[in-house]
Amino acid sequence: MTTKPPAVHTTTYGPDALAMDVHRPDGARAAAPVALLWHGIGPEERDVMRPLAREIARRGVLVFVPDWRSDADDGGRAHLLDSLRFVREHAGAHGGDADRCVLAGWSAGAGAAAGLALRPATSDGWRPVAVVGIAGHYGRPARTTGVSPLAELATASAGPLPVRLVHGTADDIVPAAHTREFATALRGRGWPVRQAELATDHAGVVMAEFSAERGRCVPARAEHALAAGRATARIIAHAAGAGPAER
Repeated sequence: MTTKPPAVHTTTYGPDALAMDVHRPDGARAAAPVALLWHGIGPEERDVMRPLAREIARRGVLVFVPDWRSDADDGGRAHLLDSLRFVREHAGAHGGDADRCVLAGWSAGAGAAAGLALRPATSDGWRPVAVVGIAGHYGRPARTTGVSPLAELATASAGPLPVRLVHGTADDIVPAAHTREFATALRGRGWPVRQAELATDHAGVVMAEFSAERGRCVPARAEHALAAGRATARIIAHAAGAGPAER
């Protein structure tokens, strides 16, 4: 784990030229493992994920965080898939190994990530090395596939891959029961799953907190959220093959 703040480069991707932050760890070797991190339902909120992305990058992972718009006509599907296409095509130019990519998402982003793992045809057969779902509701239609991951799982023919699920025990927006239900269903189908329940809320699990004044999430100050965010970062980094084992 590096101590120097990771370098952040902002670029654009896709036909709509949406912004994407690229967090490159200090002193990263060539072909570092990669994480693509999707924010939640708020349009163009990559900044909400910035503290978490920095923590992941400090652990030796090249992290891509795109804006996407849930209010687009297709619910954000094209943006999400375009961001994945960008990472697959350009990770190498940023010092990453596109063949070692973890797909992670928070809230609505979690279902979108899980959906692709279950239906790889949506992304031309591509599959991540692991999926990390953070505070997700897996009974809702995934923004990537239009089918809920729970429903998809019942008939999915895709082979299992590692899944890591993270949720806050004090989450009153998407209760942790949704993650427990999905984890049970995945295990029943033979998928390797690990769960982590952290003592924080819906935003705290990604090192953020809701600001009523701004009407959006901002970087967390509370210790429970900072600790939870660090735990989530460890889980994502370990799923990518970087950093110490999960605790």
